[in-house]
Amino acid sequence: MYKRKFTVGTIFDIANHILMFILCLLCVLPVIHVINCSFSDPKELLQNNSILIRPLGFTTLGYSLIFKNNSILNGYVNTLIYLVTGTLLSTCLTIMGAFVLSRKNLYWGKLIMFLITFTMFFSGGLIPFYLVVNNLGLMDTRLAVILPTALNTFNLIIMRTAMNEIPAGLEESAMIDGASPFVIMTRIIVPLCKASIAVIVLFYGVGIWNSWFNASMFIRNRKLYPLQLVLKEILVSNDTSAVLNSSADQTGKSMDIYKPLVKYCTIVAATLPVLCFYPFVQKYFVTGMMIGSLKG
Repeated sequence: MYKRKFTVGTIFDIANHILMFILCLLCVLPVIHVINCSFSDPKELLQNNSILIRPLGFTTLGYSLIFKNNSILNGYVNTLIYLVTGTLLSTCLTIMGAFVLSRKNLYWGKLIMFLITFTMFFSGGLIPFYLVVNNLGLMDTRLAVILPTALNTFNLIIMRTAMNEIPAGLEESAMIDGASPFVIMTRIIVPLCKASIAVIVLFYGVGIWNSWFNASMFIRNRKLYPLQLVLKEILVSNDTSAVLNSSADQTGKSMDIYKPLVKYCTIVAATLPVLCFYPFVQKYFVTGMMIGSLKG
């Protein structure tokens, strides 16, 4: 009977698979725990101290509480506005900036690229950043969340590198046919960089969806709060009053028992859209990152 010999490579593969399985469990179990907690009975959830692999008495009460609250609904609407507007603006600025920087005949191109890259490592600081936004009159407006971080240097470098990989002959042929730089960018360069564009759209979209710090500095009107800032108040500040007060029992019964349930439901509601969006761009992720990072 044939006996398989265990070589060093085989042992390494087994150990590697075991390690990856453990890492997957460490990533998946918290997600499963949060989802199960969001569907659990609030009384049983309050007494639980372990990781849940199934809900403790299935209920959707937590979701009905958070979606009856105006602050969370407004947060969803505001975040969608910031997401669509910000991602579209940031992607357009990145494509146009990368197209200019990837031109071989750009005057002082290396100096400009050095100055742009310099901002990745050094910045003016938080106080000058606040003063600039304040002096521009953007305080307490949606533009305060969208404009200051509209262009990311790392994404710009990825896009520029991807455009540098496109053969120069394509652009030269289009120029001979009389194509303008705008036509070359929109009809030749952009279609050939779809994988890299999908990656930067993902980066900008996830970054805007998860952003709350700029909004906490520049926005005072709660009607303009993004969803993540509402979530921050609930999780970090332990403030669920905005949600629970709107659904308080008319008999005066304490709503503190629902605090853990509201927290878990808000986490799921804030994370689910990103989890649904990511699979559609996942196939472009590795390709786009590799194309955009082969050369500096």
